[in-house]
Amino acid sequence: YGGYLPVIAELSPDNLFFDKENIIAVLADNSDDPAYPPGKPQSLLDFCYFGGIYRDVWMVATNPVFITDANEEHIEAGGGVFIHTDSVSKKYAGVRIETAIRNTLPAAKKIILAVALKDTNDNIVAQTEQRQTLSPSSLHTVSLRLPVKDPKLWHPDHPYLYKVYFSVKNQGGKQLDGFYCRTGLRKIEFKGKDGLYINNEPLPDKLIGGNRHQDFAYLGNAAPNNLQWRDAKKLRDAGMRVIRAAHYPQDPAFMDACDELGLFVIVATPGWQFWNKDPLFEKRVYDDIRNMVRRDRNHASVFMWEPILNETHYPDYFAKNVYDIVHKEYPYPGCYAACDMNNSGYEVFDVLYAHPLPENLAKTDKSIFTREWGDNVDDWNAHNSSSRAALSWGEVPQLIQAKHYANPDYPFTSYETLYKAPRQVVGGCLWHPFDNQRGYHPDPFYGGILDAFRQPKYSYEMFKSQRNPETVIQDVEHGYTLFIANEMTPFSPGDVTVYTNCDSVRLIVFQKDTLVQVRDRNRTGMPAPPMVFKNVYDFMQLKSLFRAGKWQQAKLVAEGFAGGKKVITTIKMPAERPEKIVLKLDNCDRPVYANGSDIVVAIAGIADKEGNIKRLNNEHIFFEVSGEGVLVGNEKINANPRAVEWGTAPVLVRTTNKPGRITIKARISTAGLYAPQMAEISFTTMAPPHKMLYEESPSGNSSDTASGLHRPRENNVDLKMKEELLKRVESDQEIFENKKKN
Repeated sequence: YGGYLPVIAELSPDNLFFDKENIIAVLADNSDDPAYPPGKPQSLLDFCYFGGIYRDVWMVATNPVFITDANEEHIEAGGGVFIHTDSVSKKYAGVRIETAIRNTLPAAKKIILAVALKDTNDNIVAQTEQRQTLSPSSLHTVSLRLPVKDPKLWHPDHPYLYKVYFSVKNQGGKQLDGFYCRTGLRKIEFKGKDGLYINNEPLPDKLIGGNRHQDFAYLGNAAPNNLQWRDAKKLRDAGMRVIRAAHYPQDPAFMDACDELGLFVIVATPGWQFWNKDPLFEKRVYDDIRNMVRRDRNHASVFMWEPILNETHYPDYFAKNVYDIVHKEYPYPGCYAACDMNNSGYEVFDVLYAHPLPENLAKTDKSIFTREWGDNVDDWNAHNSSSRAALSWGEVPQLIQAKHYANPDYPFTSYETLYKAPRQVVGGCLWHPFDNQRGYHPDPFYGGILDAFRQPKYSYEMFKSQRNPETVIQDVEHGYTLFIANEMTPFSPGDVTVYTNCDSVRLIVFQKDTLVQVRDRNRTGMPAPPMVFKNVYDFMQLKSLFRAGKWQQAKLVAEGFAGGKKVITTIKMPAERPEKIVLKLDNCDRPVYANGSDIVVAIAGIADKEGNIKRLNNEHIFFEVSGEGVLVGNEKINANPRAVEWGTAPVLVRTTNKPGRITIKARISTAGLYAPQMAEISFTTMAPPHKMLYEESPSGNSSDTASGLHRPRENNVDLKMKEELLKRVESDQEIFENKKKN
């Protein structure tokens, strides 16, 4: 019930026919149902349930003696494999591994359990084995300890992962079962007013990140594993180091990516502004909490657990119950549970959610984390906000959004206020890094620093500029960033905003004016406030240069300096007449697998002859896909042809089950003598690493010709009922907001 956590069905011999084909039938139903969390009706919910089976389905075959699955055994702090560190230092780490092994045979079985810890080069750094006699038809838990000398510790800024290999063998050395995972050795401590310590050292700055809904353009929740990794990569490249799972456990592929890329994760139980007095609902909440800890307990990225129901008024006893469940499921040091400061029963929790206000700091000695910051709506019906700027709205809205998140001129929780807060305030998560759909409102949430396709806005560049340039980020050429937030159009502002983490910037305007701004490294607050060069861009000057044939002078050049040396240069030029389409793959240079699931995002841009994107145009781009790929969406959902917004048009291409070449072509949807030249790009998919089980010709028909599939719904909702629903939404939001204020 819920769909965010593992659903396991045992296929015993009683249910299988070994002499013919077997069919497993599963019915997925996302109808409104208050009996299980989140429970709130879709028409009143701030995110979309969507539906269907959109995470991996595995068939696991075992011998009669095997390592169990923690979510199947339902044992408190047990079942499966449980890895945790009981001591951590630069010279030594003690890794304790508890493994549950089931013997289904009617006789006792002697086994050898061997465990090896390997580094990234597959060198064994620690190993051990233990002999056990398993009783007939029983479950045994074997505890092993691995001492690791001079360990490479996991940290968001250097997320080192070891490989753990388990083998269950019989007395003769024949392997009966095996298990593999990656793990990071690290230590997390919240020390109240002294803040956060990682691996025995205080975090010198703030832990800034974002909340994350899994919603993706066209796909809803059904983002495949490669897009899960891509999401994590884009957030980490933005300088984020912590993700709050809003408001449900994330896809295991996303958790794996966070381990690999250096993103802490706050794992949250499903829930949003809803409580059902039926004891069955409460029981299912408790089941969700147990299962999410069992599923994610081995991830190095897990930062805290959030067992409360988000923004929900629950009974007083509930908080203590969920806190105890978390700590019983993870009864070792380094387990932290978080709760809103103003929720019932908050006093028992390890870390408190609150904004960095003086009255909140005076209320507790515990460490504080801001679970959501940045959104700035006028009311819960209209949803106008200075934080919500669609990519297509252009420069000024994007600049306003970026300033609002950075350092607004009005009192508001932002990058600036979080960094000015004392160490007791560990950090906070932006609401929300991606544009996404909602349940109760017709408008998408436009507050993302990236749109629903993960195309960046100016605020994304602002976030990037807060990165420590000395911190190594995977696959980034170097730590310095420099972005000119001005497109040099007739409507661009005269002020030129630059986002950078350099010490100083030299801005050269039209090759004649040289302006310099130097960062004040002694100031308190955010590491790198945006640099604004006042009244330096003038379209009439640009026009004069073009009329005089001096178009090469019509540019803005920014040079970034650090340690007295020039470390990065950025050039911005105005786009001339559209000459061509430029087409690029936006898959973060990851392999693409022919698994029928991987999706590649391709971005087509309208450009001039030099490749400068023409931001101001109203074209539509038509895409063609050939080879071993399938276009996602068609004209019925405005996916193909796709309207150009702010100069670009994205497209999604899904792989088939056959490795091979995929070619994408993009052209203007209406031909003409002066139409921009078409673009073409090709890439090759690889064979998947796992064996795929599927039918070549599925019996179900999901084609676009299915009867009524894309037929628009008639908007015949009763207006009175609609008004009542909106009033309920406003009331629920206001009740929670008022409680926070009080």
